[in-house]
Amino acid sequence: MAYARPTEKEKLRLFEFDAFGPYAFAKTALAGGFQQESNSPPEWGGGAGSFGMRVASNFGIQLVTTTTRYGMAEILREDAAYYRCECMGVFPRFRHALISTLTARRGEDGHTAFSFSGLVSPYAGTMTALAWYPDRYGVKDGFRMGNYNLAGQAAGNLALEFIYGGPHTLFSHIGRSKSPGGTAAPQNQ
Repeated sequence: MAYARPTEKEKLRLFEFDAFGPYAFAKTALAGGFQQESNSPPEWGGGAGSFGMRVASNFGIQLVTTTTRYGMAEILREDAAYYRCECMGVFPRFRHALISTLTARRGEDGHTAFSFSGLVSPYAGTMTALAWYPDRYGVKDGFRMGNYNLAGQAAGNLALEFIYGGPHTLFSHIGRSKSPGGTAAPQNQ
């Protein structure tokens, strides 16, 4: 089947899922739990209130990351959504999920290409966090946290590949089916 670019409504739905869906909340809670356990940043202390600050901080990072990715993708005419692999086997699907962290669909044919928005957005999120992190955190820390954020994006892609593929997998319920590129394409009847 031929690739069909997502409609504006589908892009909005994908953005909402990535920004406010179950994976966004799971990632922010897991990251907050890890930071709580490692007491990072130590200035925030311990206890339930500190855990809430860490989760809220991670949610802010996630929201800026997702907004930057979709915003830049729109400007650069990239399709920022994650598409499940049409391949078979664990290792090819694993490889696809990891590579998709830094690639996007481009053009009317939906060819896969390097995604500048995929590379920049994790760092935009963490650099923004420097505004509310303690003063001792600087650009070097923003890049370090950006690396973790990029790894988190890859982990999210693995979850989308092997657990639940996101709202674009639901588009088949409205009379459309997935194309080899993963987007919804009109069915031939």
